[in-house]
Amino acid sequence: MARLDTKLESEGAEFLVLGQLLIEGIASYKTYQNFAGYDIVSTNPDKGKSIRIQVKSRYTSSWDGFIINNFDCDFIVLVALNRGFKTIKKNGDHGIRQPDYYIFPISYILQIKDKNNTWGKIPKGKMENYQHYLNRWDLIKKKLRY
Repeated sequence: MARLDTKLESEGAEFLVLGQLLIEGIASYKTYQNFAGYDIVSTNPDKGKSIRIQVKSRYTSSWDGFIINNFDCDFIVLVALNRGFKTIKKNGDHGIRQPDYYIFPISYILQIKDKNNTWGKIPKGKMENYQHYLNRWDLIKKKLRY
């Protein structure tokens, strides 16, 4: 089975995150050049603070982790696009629903990453309390001192 091309959807995830940041009142800008470590810069101009955000996305509702090789950022926002399960559940659930946003401080990701894994995968199983980071835009606000 050929690998699904989700480049367009991953670009869309960056705009979803940008939109959520703006709705939260966090001044933010998408980087249109290819910066390896981050996709969005959020700022608090009144405090002279800025942070770098890397956006990762997973297409299916049954995501099992994500790959990261560059940790040159302050936050990882994982967008579970929830575009369905690989196979339909017996109860007929297709898994299609609104996206979920997990806002992880990079310090958390560095704690759980496997130093022996050269592939850069952060497995969902290592993220024991990942639900704690669901929609935690307040972590970004706190870092920027909003």
